[in-house]
Amino acid sequence: MKIANRMNTLTSGANDGWDVFYRARKMKRSGLPVTELTIGEHDIGTHKSILTEMDRSAKAGNTGYASVPGTDELRQTVAQRIKKKTGVPTTAANILITPGGQAALFAAHLSVLDPGDVALYFDPYYATYPGTLRSVGAVDRPINCYPENNFQPLKSDIELAAKGAKCLLVNSPNNPTGVVYDIETWKGIAEVCIEQDLWLISDEVYDGQIWKGKHITPRSLSDMAQRTLVIGSMSKSHAMTRSRVGWVCGPEMVITHLINLATHTTYGVPGYIQNAANFALNRGDELEMEVAAPFARRRKLATKLVAGQNMVKAIPCSGAMYMMLDIRKTGLSGETFANRLLDKKYIAVMPGESFGQSAKGHIRVAMTVGDREFKTAIEELLDFASKQ
Repeated sequence: MKIANRMNTLTSGANDGWDVFYRARKMKRSGLPVTELTIGEHDIGTHKSILTEMDRSAKAGNTGYASVPGTDELRQTVAQRIKKKTGVPTTAANILITPGGQAALFAAHLSVLDPGDVALYFDPYYATYPGTLRSVGAVDRPINCYPENNFQPLKSDIELAAKGAKCLLVNSPNNPTGVVYDIETWKGIAEVCIEQDLWLISDEVYDGQIWKGKHITPRSLSDMAQRTLVIGSMSKSHAMTRSRVGWVCGPEMVITHLINLATHTTYGVPGYIQNAANFALNRGDELEMEVAAPFARRRKLATKLVAGQNMVKAIPCSGAMYMMLDIRKTGLSGETFANRLLDKKYIAVMPGESFGQSAKGHIRVAMTVGDREFKTAIEELLDFASKQ
């Protein structure tokens, strides 16, 4: 018996980019004092008030099948949140609730791509992007972004890659780089999408974590709302990573088809989780700011420490919970640096190579441990780099 070819091609080889993370977890389970600066998992956990509401809703009986598109209340609340943040008219009919942002990414691409279609995305990229595109039968085509341009994509590079493509996946604030795309970058992206008739899929799960500049959604740009699908999630904004609740926001026609897809795949999200998400969103900006505050503090702390030496350079971190550090002066690849750092200092970071070829010689640091532990880890990382 033989499985489908797509299952063997989700990753480009045996290495899925998570080797250092897996090794760090194994070391930690063995009792070693590993400091994990790898994945985007909040150290504060989900707010107790959200968990209390989840518990209340479950005990009230909301444990059966919920409405497949999402509850009316949550869809309306998400639409209101998007309208308030972006100024773009949005209603519940523009929203599908999904089991997390990853499910939203899969569904969005499945809705606009046929097998064999070319799907574009920027390199560096979040590690699941290529596999997501391949899983829907698309031909994935990366577009390199460069550290010399602070990983802002260039219109000329998008134009070269766009011929014959069907869609473009973007992510700002960006994981892994921490970069927030500026208005000139967005104008270039929009112009190419219109000229080449591309769908734009915008992963905006970090839209509430902006440290410098402002978040711009491409739906707000001229002639872009009808060709843009936005991915959102409660995971990063409200530390609800394991609750698995996200959404797709897009044209009503696309959402109608996505509801049909959800009926045949996920069959929706549990009602008690949706009720907790609705409760959390209705708490307003205050709760989101509380969740984001630790990352803002740690960004300032790390930026100051990195500025005090000349071996490691920080890519300007304008958003999200990560910093991208340029370690090319050490002469090491990101992968070698990360593995040696783990072995010698018990500090786990992600190699830049886990996120594509453009981030070679870089590492991604997740700002996801307590302030004191984070400060110590950055100091030890910089000391380690100086001795290479």
